Amino acid sequence: MKKISAVICTVLILALSGCSGPARHYDVRRDLGITFNNADNVIEDIRKAFLSRSPKITVCYESFSDNMADIYPMIDELVMFAMSETDDPREGDYIYHQYGGYRTEYSYEKTGDRFSYTIDIFPGYFTAPKQEKIVDEKVSEIINELDLQGKSGYEKICAVYNYIYENVKYDKVHKKNPHYHLKSTAYGALVNGCACCQGYSVLMYRLLREAGVSARVITGSAVREGGNEYHAWNIVRLDDVYYNIDVTWDSLSGTHDHFLKNDPCFADTHIRDDQYSTSEFYEKYPMSENSYIGQGETI
Repeated sequence: MKKISAVICTVLILALSGCSGPARHYDVRRDLGITFNNADNVIEDIRKAFLSRSPKITVCYESFSDNMADIYPMIDELVMFAMSETDDPREGDYIYHQYGGYRTEYSYEKTGDRFSYTIDIFPGYFTAPKQEKIVDEKVSEIINELDLQGKSGYEKICAVYNYIYENVKYDKVHKKNPHYHLKSTAYGALVNGCACCQGYSVLMYRLLREAGVSARVITGSAVREGGNEYHAWNIVRLDDVYYNIDVTWDSLSGTHDHFLKNDPCFADTHIRDDQYSTSEFYEKYPMSENSYIGQGETI
């Protein structure tokens, strides 16, 4: 089978730290020895490479100083921004929660007082381009079948929640297999009909975003008898505030106990990872003080 490979090579125009430059859309770090004049373009190119599931992403730049100590934090910064939320439901959390990190290699040549760097990023994806094409087609079919045109935000959330609730089963077979990544993907949930919590949550995110509803995937710990374990769920926006949804637990229990709940209702069983617990995150994604009222009649 022919391997699909898309490689980008972006020239980064650098200035020494502290030099003035044009306004930037991304607030890149200023404590490194590298300052980008075209950071926006570089980040967008890396994002496109992630979107196409490129196995190798090449970034090239030139500098008048030795920047080797800053290369790894620089790449971390670029990747972080490339994984940030956009208007495209196939990006943001959809990519971030379906890849297993990356490794980096770099080399450089020195000519006079100029350093020419080549950095290769090798992401590890949970799905292949062919599988993502199948997901795109399936998602389009589902959105059409759900007939969400003109529906309220609440109706859209209910429709997506009910679809996943009724059509995805928990993958108990592969739950403890760290090498079987499809359990954590929308592909596993849609095509195989089974997934673990991350697969449920990524599919919920993708379908809601396709329906025009703001959502995020939240990771953290599930509090259970015998100890905590990794878990993922969603927050969704309704009437300018966000609510928790855990379709995985509801699917397993055959209830709707974790649908559109406020944080206090989740506090004893769901502990967010630090990145989703900051004041900055809550300011951007304000949670409702109360759980949604009247949900039983609609579900």
